[in-house]
Amino acid sequence: MFISNAYANDAGLPTGGGTMEMIFMLAIFGLIFYFMIFRPQSKRVKEHKNLMSSLGKGDEVLTSGGILGKIAKINDDSDYVLLNINETAQITIKKDYITAVLPKGSIQSL
Repeated sequence: MFISNAYANDAGLPTGGGTMEMIFMLAIFGLIFYFMIFRPQSKRVKEHKNLMSSLGKGDEVLTSGGILGKIAKINDDSDYVLLNINETAQITIKKDYITAVLPKGSIQSL
């Protein structure tokens, strides 16, 4: 009787312009993902593949476990490499675990 009914005001409702802003933000996040995560990772994978293809018998290598050795036997069709750790000890490892090729004579200098 003395109190009037309260109705919602239409002035505070958002319009349809939010979808363009959302697409713009997703595009920015996609670019950040590409340049910060995907691109550097693909560069590292490419460098590692080049390293694996350039391996040869007699190369001195460092494994991901920290083992230094000289490649005694390598097969192109196999994923495994035979490493000479010293004159008497040999181990077989996967090519993927080789992280670096060392300069010639670096094992002797240690």
